[in-house]
This record gives sequence, structure tokens and C-alpha cells, in this order.
Amino acid sequence: MTFPRDPAAPGRSASAPAGPPPEPSAGTDRLRRRLAERTADLKRVKAEYDNYRKRVHRDRLAIRQIAVSNVLTALLPVLDTVEQARAHGADDRAFALVADSLRRETAALGLLPVGEEGEPFDPRRHEALVYTPSHDATAAVCTRVLRRGYRVGDHLLRPAEVAVTGPPNAAARPAPPPAGRRFGAVGPGQGAARPLR
Repeated sequence: MTFPRDPAAPGRSASAPAGPPPEPSAGTDRLRRRLAERTADLKRVKAEYDNYRKRVHRDRLAIRQIAVSNVLTALLPVLDTVEQARAHGADDRAFALVADSLRRETAALGLLPVGEEGEPFDPRRHEALVYTPSHDATAAVCTRVLRRGYRVGDHLLRPAEVAVTGPPNAAARPAPPPAGRRFGAVGPGQGAARPLR
């Protein structure tokens, strides 16, 4: 007589389907929720840290640029003196070495000259001390650099003081009012401001 095989018997085939998966218990659901919460917390902390690190890096660069700008601004009178001495014919070898070294080191810190003869006049980079009208001119052009300007990166330390030649009608045009001023507003030293009606 033969007996039916017991499914739990040792000779059972590995390919036989197992029963339905066990139902998750309440404890397993709670653990999964806690894991999801901790993962979300970790992602939030990582994002905050990344933002903090980027902000610190940006602040360090800004502080460095401010420090370099302050040092270079203090050296501008020295550069002016060196340029004046060269213009008056100071050709001493020792002086030339010091002047070249100073120019090289300030350039290594990012100091760039502003203002060249022949370039178009730009009021954001130039300060016109002399304006010569010319009927041959089609646009305002810097004809002479009276004092060189300097910048570090996009930051202008000092505008170039220049002599400008341009069309005659450009000299007669009134300057536009400063930004933020309303028509009819009273300027400094002209009495109390009255509200516009």
C-alpha cells in the first residue's frame, strides 16, 4: 500500500510553490514608517549641510575679494606716483625694478587698469574732466587719460579721469536726473522738499 507524499517531507521538490507570503505585522509597518522618517530627516540634514558649505565658500570668496580690494585701493596713490615719475623721465634702474615689481604683484592680485586713449567714453568706467566738442566726432571718445582708473574683477576701485572729444550737441544735452529722484524733487541745499501733487 502506498501513502501520499507529505509536502514537508525531505524529498520535496524546490520548485514547488510556497504558500501565500506572510501578512506584515503591525510592528513591521511601524519600523518601515520610522525608517522612512529617518531617511527623510537624513536627506534634509544633508541638503542643509550642502547649502551651508556653499554659503561659507561664497562668503570666504567675498571676504577675500573685499580684503584684496582694500589693500589695492590703499596702493593706488603709490601706483599714481610711480606713473608720474615715469612720465617725468625717472629712468633710474633701481626705480624701474621697483615699479615693474609693484605692477607685476598688483596684477597678480587681480588689479586691472581702466581707461585707454581712443576707447569709447563710458560713464560707468570713466570720469570726464574735460570735454572738447568736435564736428568730426560721431561719438564721445577718450582722447587723453589724466589719471588711470583701476578695477578688480567686476568691482571698479576708481574710475579713469579722462579728457573726452565728442559731437558738439552732446555737450549741450542736460544730464539725466540721478536714479531714484522724482521730477520736481528738491536737491540738497535747495530748501525743504515739498510733496508733489
